[in-house]
Amino acid sequence: MQQPSRPDRNIALELIRVTEAAAIAAARWSGRGDKNAADGAAVDAMRFVLGAVAMDGVVVIGEGEKDQAPMLYNGERIGDGRDPKVDVAVDPIDGTTLTAMGRNGAVSVIALSEAGTMFDPGPCFYMKKVAVGPRGRGSVDVNASATDNLNELAKRLKKPVQELGVVILDRPRHDDLVAEVREAGARVLSITDGDVAGAIATGWPNSGADVLFGIGGTPEGVIAAAALKGLGGEIQGVLHATSPEERARAEALGYDFTKVLTTDDLVASDNCFFSATAITDGDFLRGVRFHDFGATTQSLVVRSRSGTVRTIETFHRHDKLQEFTTAGF
Repeated sequence: MQQPSRPDRNIALELIRVTEAAAIAAARWSGRGDKNAADGAAVDAMRFVLGAVAMDGVVVIGEGEKDQAPMLYNGERIGDGRDPKVDVAVDPIDGTTLTAMGRNGAVSVIALSEAGTMFDPGPCFYMKKVAVGPRGRGSVDVNASATDNLNELAKRLKKPVQELGVVILDRPRHDDLVAEVREAGARVLSITDGDVAGAIATGWPNSGADVLFGIGGTPEGVIAAAALKGLGGEIQGVLHATSPEERARAEALGYDFTKVLTTDDLVASDNCFFSATAITDGDFLRGVRFHDFGATTQSLVVRSRSGTVRTIETFHRHDKLQEFTTAGF
């Protein structure tokens, strides 16, 4: 009789230390009005802990090109150099302005997948997106109108359009989209930043979010795809250029602005890992709380192959953190 194979390593359970460190470091700057200082603290903490993770990682989505970012830059090798070989997408703070202003919705996130399986946005900073949770998968089309998508989603979810919650970034470019969604009868859940968390919310029970629409960051779309794979949801995107010159440069490199990028196009691996730790309170996680003994964090940890989704609350003693770190969190 063949013995069942043992479950292999779930790197996501190690990545939680990475996002916890970044979230605690960023939370010290929450509400202090300095988003650059918050981001710098989160980057330092994340990079420090990543160096101890047993992996041979390459940053596909990071803080920018090497000449713009001293750490976690695109192309940087991270981890301790041992297998597995992985692509890495990081956003030490999804919602830097939210953190600086002390507003809800900021998270620290990281995603991993097998080497060569993550979409590289290159010069394509923005994409038109639609994202839904597991119950809505297969009912939306990024090229369809918002009205048509809402009607199809309502049928799939078996509830009236008037009960649908639609996440949209609060930007002038979305004025017509917001008007259409409201005309269709759905409820707009406006967010000022943080469209990774907004996309994840569509796959989270009782978040109130059923779908995300609009133009947002392409890197954030890739990170959201890794999370939604584990949650059973779906994201679609079409690259969006802000100028004819930007489009021409990207097309010269082979990027197609007509192709619909599916979840599998954004993250081709069926074995991807995702971790998010809340910096400030959000729809599905509570932000960092500081206490006399230290701090508490809440995190979401997802693995696509096993379909496991964990929420983890961690208590951190400052004296113990300082024993084995120098990152100052």
